[in-house]
Amino acid sequence: MRITSKGQVTIPAEIREQAGLLPHTEVEFAFDGKVVRITPATSGKKATRGARLVAHLRGRGDVAMSTDEIMALTREG
Repeated sequence: MRITSKGQVTIPAEIREQAGLLPHTEVEFAFDGKVVRITPATSGKKATRGARLVAHLRGRGDVAMSTDEIMALTREG
């Protein structure tokens, strides 16, 4: 495997899966003088798109119905 002129390398799919490195995963590199390690980033994790959407919508509802009333509507029909 070669490193491109831009410093890029493809991590084999099997290794990515075993390490839990999904697309858009933030990673950290560590070098101990002999070995380079790549791990999922532990600090400064960004909220997922779904988490950001939920945070944005939280408290914005204006329906004057209880949860039980809404659930009853979904069960009708």
